[in-house]
Amino acid sequence: MSYLLRHNPGDLEMDIHGFVDLDQLLEKLRERYQIKRESIVEIVEKSDRKRFEIVENKIRALYGHTIPVKLKLEEDRAIKVLYHGTTKEAASKILEVGLKPMKRRWVHLSPTVDIAIEVGLRRTAKPVVLEIDVEVARKDGVRFYKATDKVYICSYLAPKYIK
Repeated sequence: MSYLLRHNPGDLEMDIHGFVDLDQLLEKLRERYQIKRESIVEIVEKSDRKRFEIVENKIRALYGHTIPVKLKLEEDRAIKVLYHGTTKEAASKILEVGLKPMKRRWVHLSPTVDIAIEVGLRRTAKPVVLEIDVEVARKDGVRFYKATDKVYICSYLAPKYIK
């Protein structure tokens, strides 16, 4: 599901906001896997990371896209600090050049240190957590969006907002 909805929908009919028909996705998945509709709904509703949403029999990924989609997320104006979990090597580079989306469309940030550590652990046994001064970045025009309770996104962060 992640591959199809975030990176390569193939022959799925995806709208500008990243939604595809749930039945069409199920049909596509059944070409390779034995999966029931209930399993997809359960993944969407019970996943700890909340990667997808279903609206009126349409499903989409909420973040992590490498393909162009307009997520139509509301700008978050309340959060003051965010975090980014990464490797020691990547942290050094980020402090020099800033946080860039790299292969994705957005920079992914975490609302707590614990979640940032969890994210960093996917790449290294000893993650480094960078702190983002959201208030100062926001004053300079950077916009932050809440994709889920655990994932915030923005387009780019200059080094001056990161420590």
